[in-house]
Amino acid sequence: MPTLARKHQLEGSLTYHIFNRSNRRIPVFVDAEDSEYFKDIIWRYKKKYIFKLYHWVIMSNHYHLLIECEEPEMISKIMAGINKAYSFYYHQGRKTGGYLWQGRFKMQAVQKEEYLRTCGRYIEQNPLKAGMVKRAEEFPYSSARWYCLGERDGITDVSPFYESMGRDDKERKEEYSRFLESYDEESDQYFDQSEEPVGYQKFLDKLAKVKGRFMPRRKGRIRTRI
Repeated sequence: MPTLARKHQLEGSLTYHIFNRSNRRIPVFVDAEDSEYFKDIIWRYKKKYIFKLYHWVIMSNHYHLLIECEEPEMISKIMAGINKAYSFYYHQGRKTGGYLWQGRFKMQAVQKEEYLRTCGRYIEQNPLKAGMVKRAEEFPYSSARWYCLGERDGITDVSPFYESMGRDDKERKEEYSRFLESYDEESDQYFDQSEEPVGYQKFLDKLAKVKGRFMPRRKGRIRTRI
């Protein structure tokens, strides 16, 4: 079996937009306790597997995460564990059973240098577009509160581009709030229910589709257009 491509091929470039929706789109994050428990599961898995979570949102029937993991092949194991742990919590508390999620989670490779910020904005604007709040940072279960208000949540890792948005914390928060208020329909289309990778061609050339996922290309694999 061919070995994985050397890390330096995509080092510092590869992030993943991960999202999943509940079966039949029923509300599965009903109250604050549910969302806090899901956050706690993410915190525990971050400690166990060591990955960075730059942007996230927990809606009533779905979630989005934007993560960076040194070993992308571990993401399936991480997400299977997170989804299973929450399913157990949900069914145990409500005395229910069956499939909680709408199939497997979706995973979209995103080039960090060019698209991390726009993907993060897409994620954090979810409650805004749903008409739940007037400003993204008003929603309690989103990384927007960290970036705009400085409210620590225990799971958000600072985006590598956040520091460049201002000379100090106050300026960065204000600039990020303005960034969240802007809307780019074209860039949103890249992240709307798609698993197709997003990035420049050189980035895409370093990926291969393996078992339905876009992963770092393996050595010896025939190069094909993506």
